[in-house]
Amino acid sequence: MTLFAALDYLSGKVFAHTAPRHRHQEEWLAFLRKIDQEIAPGFELHLVCDNYATHKHAKVPAWLKRH
Repeated sequence: MTLFAALDYLSGKVFAHTAPRHRHQEEWLAFLRKIDQEIAPGFELHLVCDNYATHKHAKVPAWLKRH
C-alpha cells in the first residue's frame, strides 16, 4: 500500500491518495491530477520529490511542464 500526501501549510489542508502500488502510470500521475483539480487556478505549487524512478519517468516531467 502506498500513501501519497501533500500539505497546504497555509490552510492546513491535506491532500491524500492511497494506492496498492507506486507507479508513474496510474498512481503518481493520478495524485498529481487530484492536486491539480483541487487547488485554485493560479496557485503556486511547489513539489518536493525524491529520486524514486516513479517521479522521474518521462511522462511525469512532461505532465508537470504542461501544468
